[in-house]
Amino acid sequence: MTYSTSNTYTLKREILTFSNKISRNLSKPGRKFSADMTYSMLASGSCLLTDIVDQLHEDSKKVNLVERLTRHLNNGIHPSALKSYLTVIHKWVPSDPVIHIDDSDVVKPDGYKFEALGIVRDGSKSTETKSVYEKGYHVTEACVLTGNGHPVSIFSQIHSSKEKNFTSTNDITFAAMERGASLFGKATFALDRGYDDNKMFLKLDKLNQDYVIRLTAKRKVFFHGKWIPATQLRNQRKGKIKTPLVYRGKKRDAYLSHVKVQITDSKKDIYLALVYGITEHPMMLATNKEIRSGNDVIKVAKTYFSRWRIEEYFRCKKQMFQFENFRVRKLSAINALNFYITLCMAFLAHISMKSETNALKVAIIQTADPIKEKVHFCYYRLAKSISGILSYAKEGVRLWFRTKRPVYRQLCLKLTA
Repeated sequence: MTYSTSNTYTLKREILTFSNKISRNLSKPGRKFSADMTYSMLASGSCLLTDIVDQLHEDSKKVNLVERLTRHLNNGIHPSALKSYLTVIHKWVPSDPVIHIDDSDVVKPDGYKFEALGIVRDGSKSTETKSVYEKGYHVTEACVLTGNGHPVSIFSQIHSSKEKNFTSTNDITFAAMERGASLFGKATFALDRGYDDNKMFLKLDKLNQDYVIRLTAKRKVFFHGKWIPATQLRNQRKGKIKTPLVYRGKKRDAYLSHVKVQITDSKKDIYLALVYGITEHPMMLATNKEIRSGNDVIKVAKTYFSRWRIEEYFRCKKQMFQFENFRVRKLSAINALNFYITLCMAFLAHISMKSETNALKVAIIQTADPIKEKVHFCYYRLAKSISGILSYAKEGVRLWFRTKRPVYRQLCLKLTA
């Protein structure tokens, strides 16, 4: 118990230090709210406000605490908090950042009072041959890989076509690209087949960004003076470069090849990297990165295959913080709640980047009691262990934000003759 209590205090202090970096430009109530949300989400493993309030251990009635948190969430995401968050993330990223953009969904099948609730494809129930649609929201996420290869979000927006000023999903994707470009100057965007669209290629060219985009079977490329299906080139060539790649958690031998082609009406030179031996039909990856050797082709393939991390990122948000279990109704509040889940995920990345000999990280891993010593994606064990350590806490963060009051001075009456 002694060690657990010590670890609880150390971990609580680490969370509050991290939270204060994000909220340092906010008012004191804003800093307190940010600390409440970040600490309580990590402690409870939930984004449900009643679960969050339980971890605060405050004397006020639960209904009043929920109302207080809801009022803050209804104000949306404070611009200075977002700016501070992006500044922190920028320091974690290597000089050649890789950004993954993907779409997910938040399904609320029984909801009827949520603002601008639309219809989305339920990814958990849909298959390649059958699509299941439910009430819910779309989520556009852009994650950058840190120095140790773990994803942290730089853009996350929950949106719906039912919104009053909604234009298109492409505009939100473009906003994610623009944030990545402004934050890092130049990055490599790794995108799946859903982004095989001329508008995406042209936007990234306009922003002067590198990209690796998986092509669909319908894509045509300009080769030797004429437009031909990309699949024709794929079927005419063979992979000559052998390299191991991890796909869906399994390590497999892949055979790579590449050819220079042109794409879109601008006929800009790019490379078509072909990956054989992984899927039933060889993968076609379009990239504007320079390919001069076999190592360059391997690097392009590994850049694309690292995108599985953003899929794990989505799963972790939904499993470890019950991302789909929110009750706030205003879309601005939902996005604000999503921002604080993003902070919790960033804190997991912060812990993962600590030295293997760091006392706090060692305590967290020991509490997790993992079966495997090392894993490629450690957020699950970190989140579960942090929640377990904080279960020893008898107080929330209230005492860390006590109001400083002036010393009481007794009123003295001076009698004069």
